[in-house]
Amino acid sequence: MNCAKNKIMTLEPLDPKRLAILSGASRMFLAHGYRNVSMEKIAQAAPVSKATLYKHFDSKNELLAAVISGLCGSLLQTMTEVTIESDDVKSKLTQIARSAVELIFAEDALAIYRLVVAESPEFPGLGQLFYQSGPQAALTQLEGYFRRLNAEGRFTIADPAFAADAFFSMLRGDLHLRCLLTKTLRPSAEEKNHLVSRVVDFYLRGMLHEN
Repeated sequence: MNCAKNKIMTLEPLDPKRLAILSGASRMFLAHGYRNVSMEKIAQAAPVSKATLYKHFDSKNELLAAVISGLCGSLLQTMTEVTIESDDVKSKLTQIARSAVELIFAEDALAIYRLVVAESPEFPGLGQLFYQSGPQAALTQLEGYFRRLNAEGRFTIADPAFAADAFFSMLRGDLHLRCLLTKTLRPSAEEKNHLVSRVVDFYLRGMLHEN
């Protein structure tokens, strides 16, 4: 599991074959579930040879991790970009929140979430893989940003790990559960913007104390 995690967290250029594999795997997982999809079927869906498939991915677990990581890529890239400099914290948190909301309520992300929850009783490692491939990486990055703000003396954040968790939890809220349970429910662009604005304002008043 750690080996797969190290591979997916390494930024590497995606060649056309790898992109085709990820696209085919995503379609197959969402259409048929995890247990019903073999590496051979993924190779056919790509389409690539089995040798090419195994050149890029050692196992189905690693491939699913890469699919999840790809979904989370925009959020993680946004977080990397906006946390390089720590000026204008509200603006940076707003950018992170917008990227997070786009991911949280994306159709494919919701579908993958449902798949992992459905398959985890038979494949317990899937839940851990899902968490490591996306949510944990985002939490770790935001926690690191909060620790930097503390170290620079600009804010007093008593528990950066809890603060990071609370930020993403507020963005999901009850709406995320309702979207998971009702496939036709999706927030509009206006609703997502309103959510981001309210969460960031409330969060800055309640969690971050400027020095």
